[in-house]
Amino acid sequence: MIQEKQTILWNKEIAPDIFELTLQGEMVEDMIPGQFVHIQVPREDLLLRRPISVATTDVEMGTYRVLIRVDGEGTQSICNQHAGMTLDVLGPLGNGFDISFLHPKDRVLIVGGGIGVPPLLGLANALHEKDIDMDIVLGFQTRSAIVYEDEFKRLGEVTITTDDGSYGTHGYVSALVNTLDHTYQAIYACGPKGLNRYINQKFEDHPHAYISLEERMGCGIGACAACVCQKRKEERENIKICQHGPVFKTGEVIV
Repeated sequence: MIQEKQTILWNKEIAPDIFELTLQGEMVEDMIPGQFVHIQVPREDLLLRRPISVATTDVEMGTYRVLIRVDGEGTQSICNQHAGMTLDVLGPLGNGFDISFLHPKDRVLIVGGGIGVPPLLGLANALHEKDIDMDIVLGFQTRSAIVYEDEFKRLGEVTITTDDGSYGTHGYVSALVNTLDHTYQAIYACGPKGLNRYINQKFEDHPHAYISLEERMGCGIGACAACVCQKRKEERENIKICQHGPVFKTGEVIV
């Protein structure tokens, strides 16, 4: 983990209130899919950093991409910055997705929803490099909110669902996943709480099923205990998403 001033190379609104930033920094070399960075808001009156998942990395260029949804003054301030400006970034943080056990031509299922989709793109890139076959199910509220569809399609079989039926399959990802009858060597998911809860329960006994949790954080390094979640009921132990996650095996925590 390091803290550094990173230059913004690219900032563009790619969907309503969703901005893609490309940042340049030394920490890229240590990033693995599923980790996040903690970005300082460029305003003196907003002290807490904002946790942002890493979408993709380019180690050769020393760059990485993040997607930020504007949902308050802090994220709005970050997204108001333009190319050439710098951001104070702490990272990489958290535990990423485990793919070490997979072999070429294994088959995995990737399930994403909304702003939880970006870190799964970095995962899909890493799986593609290992020659892993992927079924990818992505859910969004509406057509205009869809991100990275074309990039995912270059990596695996992609199905899109929308809550309002404006594109792809009408409904939630859970309805579609329930129809799948393949055997998967691994399942990876990231999205809103309802999606994570569904995957956590449906694949609770799968030996290699993982969910990535989204949560507001204070410090991002496990010191403030602002992002605790509870381990499965029989253990009754609180653990910190930023330190022990954000990726957990299904059945490990209560969602």
